[in-house]
Amino acid sequence: MKRCLIVDDSRVIRRVARRIVEDLGFKAEEAVDGAKALDATRVSMPNVVLLDWEMPNLSGLGYLKELRALPNGHIPKVVFCATENDPKDIQEALNAGADEYIMKPFDGEIVRAKFDIIGVLD
Repeated sequence: MKRCLIVDDSRVIRRVARRIVEDLGFKAEEAVDGAKALDATRVSMPNVVLLDWEMPNLSGLGYLKELRALPNGHIPKVVFCATENDPKDIQEALNAGADEYIMKPFDGEIVRAKFDIIGVLD
């Protein structure tokens, strides 16, 4: 079963995202910040990461840069989920290795469409 790591400091967002990705057939795992996500990623690479931008300890962008520097860190598809809509921020995330970008709030249709675009749906 494909795995999705949901990285967000909001318990509500993690709960909503978990329901969505499980409905899409993924095993969901959660991390409350980029540092915890990095620890989880070092243990086992997920297939896809839903990643918040602003978090304590290690931001989404910081996590993404660390992830891409790991052995096999190029494997997971990364979808940023954030409230930032500045094109400069979006471009910075894409340049750092994000595969797609979703604006909050999001729903199942949006996540399904983005997962389809990045090729992680069966």
